[in-house]
Amino acid sequence: MTGKSQLGDFLQARRSQLRPDDVGVPTYGERRRVPGLRREELALLAGVSASYYTRLEQGQSLSASSEVLDAIAGALRLDESERRYLHDLARADRQRTRGRRAAPERVTEATAQLLDVLADVPAIVLGLRSDVLAWNRLGHALFAGHLDRGAPDLSGQRPNMARLVFLDCHTRDLYADWPSKARAVVGNLRLVAAQHPQDTALHALLGELSAKSSEFSSMWADHRVKACTVATYEMRHPLVGPLSVVQQTLSRGPGPNMVVVTTEAGSPSRAALALLAQAITQDTVPADPARGPRAATA
Repeated sequence: MTGKSQLGDFLQARRSQLRPDDVGVPTYGERRRVPGLRREELALLAGVSASYYTRLEQGQSLSASSEVLDAIAGALRLDESERRYLHDLARADRQRTRGRRAAPERVTEATAQLLDVLADVPAIVLGLRSDVLAWNRLGHALFAGHLDRGAPDLSGQRPNMARLVFLDCHTRDLYADWPSKARAVVGNLRLVAAQHPQDTALHALLGELSAKSSEFSSMWADHRVKACTVATYEMRHPLVGPLSVVQQTLSRGPGPNMVVVTTEAGSPSRAALALLAQAITQDTVPADPARGPRAATA
């Protein structure tokens, strides 16, 4: 997954995605053999020597200063999330160490209480690698009603939202614009991988998804980065129909994050969520007759 170096792979990918016209580099009508900017053109825009930039991209130099990285980020027109990601990659390449197993993730009592009081709002708690650590009744019914509600309590059987998005047909059908959701998942995993380069379980997940999903592999190779804190999605729930929802990540820094789902007041989507809440309160959520019960692909 790392290639010659994570930083070098990212620089090469983003350079190839930046057209000369995007940054005012004249081409004089010449036919170019490779897409995007040439190394010497990017180096000129960043104010560094072409030889130094080449060594950086080829993984032969791991000593880039913050100022140089910021200059390269500016030349590549990276946004703030991508700029932080670039610095994380450089730090990870400088501090290459053996992988280590992360400590088990658990839901704190305070988070459990918050999840409990959000009875009218779909909510799930996600760990570092997008493992579902907990969900309330409405969160389970909205995102994964086809799975056992108690699955998050079993560490070896916890659902993983990245796996569900790419490998589970029920979850795939939930999103009208599935590619948008999939790209958001990949972009978030890239941020996490740069921040936790020694996490062996995370790298195992990335390897599994790459092996089992050509779409994940292609999106991962694109090197797009995205912080998924707030996003709007059109969902197609098998029981209550279409919903337009806002998914927001409530982050407190390190540790599990809570994702809550909201809808516009007075909208058909709000009414659909209320109908779903009424159904699960009465314990009348049936299996989708068109699908039948299905388990997530492992």
